[in-house]
Amino acid sequence: MYEALEPIMREAGALAAKYFDRLSGLTIESKGHLDLVSEADREVEKLIGERLRAAFPGDGIFGEEGVAEPPRTGRAWIVDPIDGTFNFLRGSDHWAVSIGLRDGTLPRFGAVYVPERDQLMIGGPGQGVRLNGKALPKRAGLDRTKAACSVGFHPTIPTGEQTEALRFILDEARMTFRNTGSAVTGLIDVATGAVDGYLGLGISTWDLMAMVPILAELGVGTTLDWNKIALDDKLRFVCGTPEFLEIYAPLARRW
Repeated sequence: MYEALEPIMREAGALAAKYFDRLSGLTIESKGHLDLVSEADREVEKLIGERLRAAFPGDGIFGEEGVAEPPRTGRAWIVDPIDGTFNFLRGSDHWAVSIGLRDGTLPRFGAVYVPERDQLMIGGPGQGVRLNGKALPKRAGLDRTKAACSVGFHPTIPTGEQTEALRFILDEARMTFRNTGSAVTGLIDVATGAVDGYLGLGISTWDLMAMVPILAELGVGTTLDWNKIALDDKLRFVCGTPEFLEIYAPLARRW
């Protein structure tokens, strides 16, 4: 599956990068407060859909920007053409192409690509995880002397809830925090060990379908129950090693 997805991801990333190099000419629409979509999102999603149909006939394809083809195999590819569109449109390199395989209700395999950093990560349970072709080691443990949590808050989450989450990280978990503005790039940091875990409030299901199976293969769990999650849900969750999840359990229980 790696061999089939790698060229798709690199082609989609190259197309997105072309749009990124001429941001001033893009057509941009608003889906809500601080929630943007551009022609780049739609064209990248269209390209990915065409390539997935050819590579995996019979599988469903669902894209965040509108592509919807029901599966005939029980499997479906969940496409987020540009995760971090706001960053993309502001000229930040914190954005990624994301494709996740959903089998029934469960995320089974994922591929993500950050073109501006040339980071291609592909994998899933039982199949290993490769970053630019090199195997990534399992994540384990937690060093409290240099612990860090990546965070992602959707603009619709009340300010008080965001503030309470940050208070928990700083006062109770006694960690520092990072916010990349993209769930995928934040979760890539978890996979590579740049941070210890991720706390998300109001994160779209689309944003997670690729990285969750990748992280599972690396020993990183989540508080999510995929049997109760729909594609259009906005999720509150924590992910990390067992040690990280134990620390954040009191916060997760409040949701």
